[in-house]
Amino acid sequence: VQLVESGGGLVQPGGSLRLSCAASGFTFSHYYMSWVRQAPGKGLEWVSSIKTDGGTMYYADSVKGRFTISRDNARTTMTLHLNSLKPEDTALYYCVREIFWGFDYWGQGTQVTVSS
Repeated sequence: VQLVESGGGLVQPGGSLRLSCAASGFTFSHYYMSWVRQAPGKGLEWVSSIKTDGGTMYYADSVKGRFTISRDNARTTMTLHLNSLKPEDTALYYCVREIFWGFDYWGQGTQVTVSS
């Protein structure tokens, strides 16, 4: 199993970013997928999840209305669109594979920094 994130960077408050996750080594369409983030000096925070067919999405209250998760099962990729970014969104963002009892595989993370 391999999960590779990309798309992070430095952006000003109010700006946007698009994070991508390229998945391989497993049947991507069989698994819920999620994004989890970790801000400097803080614990892990679940951000968003998407069901296997991409038809149902879930969001943390802190990002609801600003972030959008999607997936392409044919290309085995997952995307997170981050809009109206705030300094408190600064974190390392991980792509994770979800199983019934939690998350079993993680990518290496991509850094998002929101600062003027």
